[in-house]
Amino acid sequence: MLNNANVVETVASIPRAGCMEVRQLYIAPGHSFFGRHGQTPAENPIVEMAELECVAGRGLRGDRFFDYKENYKGQITFFAWETYEAICLALAVRDKMPSTFRRNVITAGADLNELIGREFWVQGVHFRGTEECRPCYWMDQAFAPGANEFLKGRGGLRAEILSDGVLRAGAR
Repeated sequence: MLNNANVVETVASIPRAGCMEVRQLYIAPGHSFFGRHGQTPAENPIVEMAELECVAGRGLRGDRFFDYKENYKGQITFFAWETYEAICLALAVRDKMPSTFRRNVITAGADLNELIGREFWVQGVHFRGTEECRPCYWMDQAFAPGANEFLKGRGGLRAEILSDGVLRAGAR
């Protein structure tokens, strides 16, 4: 199922450069999966927001990783809408939202892997891409069997926040 030609074509069509659109924004006040190996998931909701307050070096105000630890590489996470569409098609999933992946910013129009190790700006806020936001085995439970494998190499982007600012959903 993961070798579906339509999925490969969809993922290949993700622009390598361009203007990043911010489609949706989320925070989660508590952890549902992180640090829960060998336990059942917690039931901490992820909340859709119209805007997020980015605080340099600290994270997103109100999020579970705000002030988590000094120089934390995942102060904010990004996930591509194009990857969401591709995984839904590949795994025949029609009842899960992008929030299922518990990333903060759902983007369109940018290759997030291209931003690893680079500084970039979104809506005037300065970031440094630190690494892929690697998927884990929880994805198979939260989204659908096969999600963990599908997302390897396209699980999103973890980044540090380098300047204070506000991100707004529905804007570039």
